[in-house]
Amino acid sequence: MADNLFEMLIFVRVVEAGSLSGAARNLRLSLAVVSRKLARLEERLGVRLANRTTRTLSLTEEGAAFHARCVRILAEIEEAEMEATRARHAAAGLLRVTSTFAFGRRRLAPLLQEFQTQHPALHVHLDTSDTLVNIVEEGYDLAIRFGAMADSSLIARQLAPNVRVICGAPAYLDRRGRPQTVADLLEHDCIVFGDPPLDHWTFADGAMVHIGGSLSTGNGELAHAWALQGAGLVMKSIWDVKDDVDAGWLEIVLPTLPLPASPIHAVYPHSRHAAARVRLCVDFLAARLKAQATSIATPVRLQHLPEGD
Repeated sequence: MADNLFEMLIFVRVVEAGSLSGAARNLRLSLAVVSRKLARLEERLGVRLANRTTRTLSLTEEGAAFHARCVRILAEIEEAEMEATRARHAAAGLLRVTSTFAFGRRRLAPLLQEFQTQHPALHVHLDTSDTLVNIVEEGYDLAIRFGAMADSSLIARQLAPNVRVICGAPAYLDRRGRPQTVADLLEHDCIVFGDPPLDHWTFADGAMVHIGGSLSTGNGELAHAWALQGAGLVMKSIWDVKDDVDAGWLEIVLPTLPLPASPIHAVYPHSRHAAARVRLCVDFLAARLKAQATSIATPVRLQHLPEGD
């Protein structure tokens, strides 16, 4: 049984690293050992799990299904061990975190400072980028992201709900009018952003409207700044624009329009799951962000917000 679990662990690490050589480095094993263990696992199962070279690999259909099951099994084992020894662990060492620029600066930075103050032996490094990074390859312990998670090789825990709103500066709305229907958006300058920027907005019921405007960017904070300057309408997370709405610098339009939810998640590799600094930080952020969520979303009153997982 121990050998079976070890082979499963090696297989999961190979998938996480994207190559045999990467897994060998992460596990501090020789490439020959990793290759031999993976071959033995395939022989025992009687199926090919991956097409691979020393630098790359791609999962077969059977390999993808087996990987998903292995991830769950190993996570349960790690969780059981952590529960048994939880009181013996403390947050220490270096915690590397990545998030979007706006949320990282406005919401996450002060929370991480508070968390570090509670754990003096901990060092926190926060990077912000609106470009999605590979947290395994880049060596991050934790990512704070918005929306559904598609990568089954990572652990994703929902921290708090998130409502998006369409808003613009009062001066812009005074000049161009306040949209009363989705169709009215076609007559407005809409600021688009993303990687790549999208030329449409999608709503919770699946409806879609193509939007037009002269400004687009890959940076959500820049799109926010343009909206404040009166350049047009923008769709943003209420967490990002709440302060500006309260101050009267931005105004929410079409407030009853159901926009798709994009919950806030903590995302981290399974290899980081056993680290007390990651587990404690995720628990801390979940508690703080849930406490903030009600007041953050109050001015929107769009829908009942679900509790985080």
